[in-house]
Amino acid sequence: QVQLAESGGGLVQAGGSLRLSCAASGRTFSSYAMGWFRQAPGKEREFVAAISWSGGSTRYADSVKGRFTISRDNAKNTVYLQMNSLKPEDTAVYYCAGRRSTLDIVVVTKPADFGSWGQGTQVTVSS
Repeated sequence: QVQLAESGGGLVQAGGSLRLSCAASGRTFSSYAMGWFRQAPGKEREFVAAISWSGGSTRYADSVKGRFTISRDNAKNTVYLQMNSLKPEDTAVYYCAGRRSTLDIVVVTKPADFGSWGQGTQVTVSS
């Protein structure tokens, strides 16, 4: 299992941007599909975006499509989430997650499908 640590959260006004980073430990990062999830108070953890091990395949939740971009740098063991045009409803704790996978296509998007998790980073969007 990789160890994951998120950073980059904070407070931003509606319409603003943030970039989240997730640093992974270990030499097997390039064999992991990675995902971003979020959880708002009183709500279940929900899928945001995912990327295959090579970066060749990505998937997004409909609610963030066109505004968020997931990317990865395997040389730096890091996955990113660029968030633009932020809305108050994007307010949540954002979690990075990893799933060991040799498939170069994103096929799973449920939290239970990911075995490695970071501690989360708070994103607050004010109106």
